[in-house]
Amino acid sequence: MLVTLPYEMPELVTRAPLDTHTSTVLPEWVDWNGHMNLAFYVTAFDQASGAFMRNIGLGRRYVDGKHGMTFVLETHVTYDREMKGGAPMRFATQLLARDAKRVHLFHEMHHAEQGYLAATNESIIMNIDYSSRRSAPWPVQVAERLEAVWATHKDLPRPAKAGRVMGLTKK
Repeated sequence: MLVTLPYEMPELVTRAPLDTHTSTVLPEWVDWNGHMNLAFYVTAFDQASGAFMRNIGLGRRYVDGKHGMTFVLETHVTYDREMKGGAPMRFATQLLARDAKRVHLFHEMHHAEQGYLAATNESIIMNIDYSSRRSAPWPVQVAERLEAVWATHKDLPRPAKAGRVMGLTKK
């Protein structure tokens, strides 16, 4: 059953890639090595995913109104260059794929002032029915918004780090 949401959607941003999320490395995110701890890279990327979800209409009103929620099914992080305390972060998010219930996102975290790539994150996120806590199709407005984002993202080159498999190389 397709759901129609009873609240107004935010203005949709369809830039490719999306660049709507920024953040800062908080002092409590810094470990004894003097840089952002690996757990907080996941936190920062989760916030970037949250920005994507809010953009397509799945913010707090979606959960608080008991319409639904989203669950991360899988995630992969690469750590390319360290981020130190207080460093400004900017995120670029690309929609790699979508279907009736899931999105496949790829995020790049950059140092917002120095421009270097610090880390990447690839995630698959599923829509969940609030009552049953089982997968469910996207609400009608969300599916339409995902199609609009997809129209601007589908022709972007696939990121080199997308779909990577972990393992040690044999020499």
